[in-house]
Amino acid sequence: MSVSSTVDRKFSRELSSGITSLALLAILSQAEEPMYGYRIAKEMSSEDMDFQLIKQGALYPVLKSLERNELLSSRVEPSVSGPPRRYYSITDSGREALKRWQALWDGTCNLMNRILGGDTHE
Repeated sequence: MSVSSTVDRKFSRELSSGITSLALLAILSQAEEPMYGYRIAKEMSSEDMDFQLIKQGALYPVLKSLERNELLSSRVEPSVSGPPRRYYSITDSGREALKRWQALWDGTCNLMNRILGGDTHE
């Protein structure tokens, strides 16, 4: 394994940790009804599956963490096609956090675009 691939994976992991929580809150804030993990994971990947923000197995600890912090709530319902499913919804606290985190994200993107020499969103 090359040093660059190790460093790249570490950078990718660090970059995605906060982005994943932000994306989860955004997806659930836009959902018309509660969503279960697999459906959320599909929303977090590109159409052609060339890029995934997070692997499905790593998604559940983040969902549980957001729920522990009262940003999400969940309920378990039986499933016709298999084991029971846990459905997640964003809470009022989650919506407030989403607004704050989105402002932080926008500021971070603008700063990084300036630093990297790209255009800003302004």
